[in-house]
Amino acid sequence: MSIELPKPIADYVAANAQLDTDAMLKPFAADAVFLDNGKRFEGHGQIRTLFEKEVVAVKAIFSPETIYREDDRIVVEGPVHGDFPGSPLRFTYRFKLEGDAIKALEVTI
Repeated sequence: MSIELPKPIADYVAANAQLDTDAMLKPFAADAVFLDNGKRFEGHGQIRTLFEKEVVAVKAIFSPETIYREDDRIVVEGPVHGDFPGSPLRFTYRFKLEGDAIKALEVTI
């Protein structure tokens, strides 16, 4: 299923499909916050480490299926496939955008 995503989110999803860490970071604000199932990562350095250890290492690729608004967040849901136990798992991504950048992202299962 193809859905229309705001540009920073679409850029992140496209980069994730290629497992390209640099391109995945590009849409994030320099001071962005990423909450991954309760773990907090702040700024490009910490988010890069998260991507390298938790995304690229297990080839975790997100496939958006639905999008909706929840207060000031854009919520995108869909399966994540990869080399990890239970794959695929359904994830919920809650994005907060600021201008053309991702200011915050919370990912939950």
